[in-house]
Amino acid sequence: MFESNSQIICTIFGIHIYFYGVILAIAIVLGTFISEYASEKFFNFKKDTIIDLAPYLIIFGIIGARLYYCILNYAFYLRFPTEIIAIRHGGISIHGAIIGGFIGLLIFAKRHNLSVAKLCDISAIGLALAQAIGRWGNFFNSEAFGTPTNLPWKLYIAPQYRPIPYTGYEYFHPTFLYEGVLDLLIFGILFFVAKKNWQRKDGNIALLYLIFYSIVRIFVENIRIDSVMYVHGISIAILVSVMIIFVATLLLLYRNLVKREEK
Repeated sequence: MFESNSQIICTIFGIHIYFYGVILAIAIVLGTFISEYASEKFFNFKKDTIIDLAPYLIIFGIIGARLYYCILNYAFYLRFPTEIIAIRHGGISIHGAIIGGFIGLLIFAKRHNLSVAKLCDISAIGLALAQAIGRWGNFFNSEAFGTPTNLPWKLYIAPQYRPIPYTGYEYFHPTFLYEGVLDLLIFGILFFVAKKNWQRKDGNIALLYLIFYSIVRIFVENIRIDSVMYVHGISIAILVSVMIIFVATLLLLYRNLVKREEK
């Protein structure tokens, strides 16, 4: 059984230090350094290229993650616009982070005359690892959990964090754990593909990441009970993930099968 006893690690000069923020910082650092390692070993990039790229990914990723979440919750943020910048109150989205991070990557690639496809491949490897670690922040925040369950690995949620329809339940699916383990598996696959040089074309690893993660997200979203927006009863995250799988699969097939036959 899993149980989070506190969101706060400690308090320094009256300022609370949260597990969520520390875990995200660790995830970003480790993700950056594994991408830096992969860039030198598997893609022949100059040392510190990814370290230089990281601020672009982080800044634009955070902005994208926040804006995407605010757009999905537009009714609330139209009423309380000052809450848009109150990121400490929670509310970010991985899909928004990917979009924002990609914009930052494009700017960096243009400034340094580097391959966008290769940078996407390298960043995808580190992103998968960062997500696997970062999901533990949801555990300490008692958020992003699933439907009630009594399985041995159940997650205890304190009464104040339970949604109204589920106030009578104590234990829920630890979806943070499911996604964290599956993200770690995705990282392992992408790293292995890069190491063995099986990507065949630049950009393939990034497309594989989008497909694999979207499959994982669909699985997890079917269990979670805190999705932000629904369209005809279907979570917007599932709809976006299905669209990503469709587009990324078409691109992968076109780039590796159709173009190959045309030569």
